[in-house]
Amino acid sequence: MGSLEGQVVVFTGAGSGIGRAVVTRYAAEGARVVALDVSEKVTELKAELGDRVVPLVADVRSWEGNVQAVQTALDTWGRLDVFVGNAGITDAARPLEDIPGDRLAAGFEELFGVNVLAPILGVRAALDALVESRGSVILTGSFAGSHAAGGGVLYTASKHAVEGLVRQLAYELAPDVRVNGVAPGVAPTRLKGTTTLGQTAADSVLDGTREALPLQEIPEIDAYSGIFTLLASRSDSAVMTGTMVTADSGLGIRGIARPGGRVRTAG
Repeated sequence: MGSLEGQVVVFTGAGSGIGRAVVTRYAAEGARVVALDVSEKVTELKAELGDRVVPLVADVRSWEGNVQAVQTALDTWGRLDVFVGNAGITDAARPLEDIPGDRLAAGFEELFGVNVLAPILGVRAALDALVESRGSVILTGSFAGSHAAGGGVLYTASKHAVEGLVRQLAYELAPDVRVNGVAPGVAPTRLKGTTTLGQTAADSVLDGTREALPLQEIPEIDAYSGIFTLLASRSDSAVMTGTMVTADSGLGIRGIARPGGRVRTAG
């Protein structure tokens, strides 16, 4: 029996990257998942995971899309135990001075709509069901949620906001619903850019990234699945709420001369 046996999950941003990997792990652990994404790629999960997943194509920025996801879970399995707000886009590390002033408001609205408004909408849509099941919320943050230079001005501000959401929602929803987050550092995936800034999807791992990491390895895309599983488990994380779990390959403790004390560098 898996650690999530019998639990029902609504999971946004499930079509690719970390989200797709975690949904696959959740299904293997016994969960039933409504997998939500704006991309049609999410429908591929049905063939891969069978009746454990119901794919849903919808915009996480809309109230209607979030309500539909929650209602799908209730109609299909009769309950909801976990809401995972994982959908996110990047600004491709665009600094403020490189964003034309007349496009700044539109870029802000698009990026914050996905990274901040969407999880708020999702939690609100799921709230009654989560209170009834005494369930939990998991939000995907970032290294950029507590550091500079993990993204551009818009992305960094949005991920700082996600950390605030985890703390505030954990306070507001205690004791009925636990709220936690995961702050990944590096993952080998392509991130959707901010279209109002003229951006398309781009590789998230840049040249030289491995050498900059204290752990000296680019983690596999499923490296974060265990943390998401831990936080969804009713037993293993029963005492955790308001916690942002940092999983950044050591970026937060990176040294100036060398990324890590035993890392060998050229020269």
